[in-house]
Amino acid sequence: MSFYVVIPARYDSERLPGKPLIDLHGKPMIQRVYERACLSDALEVYVATDDERIAEAVTSFGGRCVMTSRHHPTGTDRIYEAVKTIGLDPGHVVVNVQGDEPLMPPEAINQVAAAVADDVEMATLREPVTDMQDIFDPNVVKVVTDEHDIALYFSRAPVPWSRQHFSASGVAADNTLENGTAWFRHLGIYAYTVSMLTAFVSWPPSALEQIENLEQLRVLSHGRSIRVLESAISIPPGIDVPRDVERAIAAIKAMEP
Repeated sequence: MSFYVVIPARYDSERLPGKPLIDLHGKPMIQRVYERACLSDALEVYVATDDERIAEAVTSFGGRCVMTSRHHPTGTDRIYEAVKTIGLDPGHVVVNVQGDEPLMPPEAINQVAAAVADDVEMATLREPVTDMQDIFDPNVVKVVTDEHDIALYFSRAPVPWSRQHFSASGVAADNTLENGTAWFRHLGIYAYTVSMLTAFVSWPPSALEQIENLEQLRVLSHGRSIRVLESAISIPPGIDVPRDVERAIAAIKAMEP
């Protein structure tokens, strides 16, 4: 499966302004993300940004960059503009690697790209959740699939709801989960065809998408399928808050001499 990687990168961030340019052991974060993506089987890797400072950083390390509008409501809209500028065909596959994932394994990029096929034009990854705190954490997005790994629903709520393990108040009855594989965390990496991207940006936000604040629900609301495979490799957390920076630097130091 041939594919392209596009990395959306905004300068503005409520919790970490200028996040793509944060120094991670001698390199800006956007370079770390770009270099990880280049280790995948992608034909080409691009950064899609709305900020000249990010564009200059990408150019300085020899990366490809596409300037996009500042007014995109989602990263998917930004990727679509970049794909149009690059000139990809409707059948081409694009992988969205978030700009705050400096430890993204290239194997995960290859896996999600390969999951796109003629019958399903969009794919993503999941991993098991066994920690009760994560299941009830609204910042941890849960996904429920059918027997063929097709998404039934994404939610910030603890789905599926287990009458055996959870009480009416939402607290685990005995704080243990015998069947941990019933719960899966959605991992925020996507692959889609350009034709799916084109359809997505043409649809208005759906009611479910607005309630949950999860843009992937727009796809399900319009009757389209998303394949959700269990990740073949562990994906380290991205960088959302300042304490994540030190954790990422420590991981990078462990990988590099």
